[in-house]
Amino acid sequence: MNFPSKLIENAVEELAKLPGIGRKTALRLALHLLKEESEQTFLLAEAIIKMRAEVKHCKQCHNISDTDVCDICTNPLRERSLLCVVSDIRDVIAIENTGQYKGLYHVLGGVISPIDGVGPSDLHIESLLERLPGSEVREVLLAISPTMEGDTTAFYLTRKLRDQQVRITSIARGVPVGGELEYTDEITLGRSIVERTAYGKV
Repeated sequence: MNFPSKLIENAVEELAKLPGIGRKTALRLALHLLKEESEQTFLLAEAIIKMRAEVKHCKQCHNISDTDVCDICTNPLRERSLLCVVSDIRDVIAIENTGQYKGLYHVLGGVISPIDGVGPSDLHIESLLERLPGSEVREVLLAISPTMEGDTTAFYLTRKLRDQQVRITSIARGVPVGGELEYTDEITLGRSIVERTAYGKV
């Protein structure tokens, strides 16, 4: 692909690094930004820089937040006896969009995947185990995508949680096996939350 400007080429190269963005789409975006009013382009750049510099991770649940502790953790109306464990921040957003869940969250930051070099120590599992004793949590809901890696992670967590005084449940398998939560429609995901089932005994 030939470019009339090295500056446009550099912009296309950077945009093409984003997930789901090919070089043609990157070029279309770059040319669109070039046609926009300068102020709009600068606002976009400022928003991205500010997001990257100032967004934090909640010290309790590891969700993204503008403050040290996120709005969900500090919300007195959330059901504090129920803790939903998810692998990714995008899963929190997907579940919140269903409007069916009113408890708290714990974001693992991924799933156990030996082939990718991700082990239990690379996830926020220890902070989960440290969070439970002395808390109001009575049920831990494992809302992890039903992939091979997700099931491995859920199995590992049930073994770690079996000595805790909590009920362990998982989302109902209305979510397609091999699917990702973020791509599941809200009705199916919401029903999975409402009709959660007890996780198999270890």
